[in-house]
Amino acid sequence: MRAFAFLLVVFFAVAPAFAADKVELKNDQDRISYAVGMNIGYTLKGQEFNLELDKVLAGLSATFSGKDTQMSQSEMGMILNSLQQQLQEKALAEQAELAERNLKAGQDYLDAHSKQEGVTVLESGLQYKVLVKGDGVAATEEDTVKVHYRGTLVDGTEFDSSYTRGEPAEFPVQGVIPGWIEILQLMHVGDKFQVAIPPALAYGEAGAGQIIEPNSVLLFELELLDIVK
Repeated sequence: MRAFAFLLVVFFAVAPAFAADKVELKNDQDRISYAVGMNIGYTLKGQEFNLELDKVLAGLSATFSGKDTQMSQSEMGMILNSLQQQLQEKALAEQAELAERNLKAGQDYLDAHSKQEGVTVLESGLQYKVLVKGDGVAATEEDTVKVHYRGTLVDGTEFDSSYTRGEPAEFPVQGVIPGWIEILQLMHVGDKFQVAIPPALAYGEAGAGQIIEPNSVLLFELELLDIVK
């Protein structure tokens, strides 16, 4: 930790030359110092708020060199807590706006999809179309099933696929999203369905991971291969 602090002191000691096009990197110390500077620069550049670089440098330089700072640690804490709250409020507002936008776009998609030939719309809002009709046994809520599937967003972005992985997936019917629980109980072994799942039967306002945004409609090509006993 002390070594890292020392490197920061070195970095801020050369802050006046920060805007130089190039500096000489003669040895490991130079390269490490430059790398630390780059890392700090990338970190600060990626923030969602504006910073005055000269003030950032002044605050860090005073702290690490042991000089008197222009505010107390208590003041610093209050300012940073306020900033964190502002950023959280902004993130929540952006999330809510995205969720509302996706909800409308998703409903527009489902409205159009429901009018396509062969599409069945269930009371829950789930929509499906039979691509291949099998003649095997029906799945129940208590079963574990073996399936092949491909999941995409309405814009065609693929977020998951057992076909891509090269092997079917197995899981309990009760262990998946509500839309899957419902549709699997309508399928027989050998069936292949095209399924459109409303957000409320998928991941809702929470979304999932980086790809599935809040209130996303999920599309699946779903093939029931077997009931696993």
